[in-house]
Parts: sequence; structure tokens; C-alpha cells
Amino acid sequence: MSRTKHTSQGRRAVEQLRTEAGLERMKVSQAARELLQFCQAHAQSDPLLTGVPASANPFKDKNTCSIL
Repeated sequence: MSRTKHTSQGRRAVEQLRTEAGLERMKVSQAARELLQFCQAHAQSDPLLTGVPASANPFKDKNTCSIL
């Protein structure tokens, strides 16, 4: 590898590490607790959990197939 390419990769790695070091971190247990609370608070409006009424479903065929 050429010296300039190696130096360039090193600088990118250092910049990435500086960016990651500046991120605010939280414990996984706290993040999981907050995610669970969010999911429970918004469950009633989630169409994957409550389903979509047939009249409001844009993907449902409006007409049946006349061949079958």
C-alpha cells in the first residue's frame, strides 16, 4: 500500500473514532426499557398489531376475479 493511501485511511479512522467518542451512550437495559414503553404507548395505532380495516386497505383487490 502506498504511504499516502495508508495515511489517508489512518486519518479517516481517527476521524471516525473522534465522532464515535463524542456520541452520548446509554445502557442497553435503559434503551430496551424506553423502547418497550414507546411500543406499548403506540400499540393501539400500529396497523401491524391492530390490523387494517378492509375498507381502508389500499392493497386489497376491489373486485374479485371473474375467471375463478
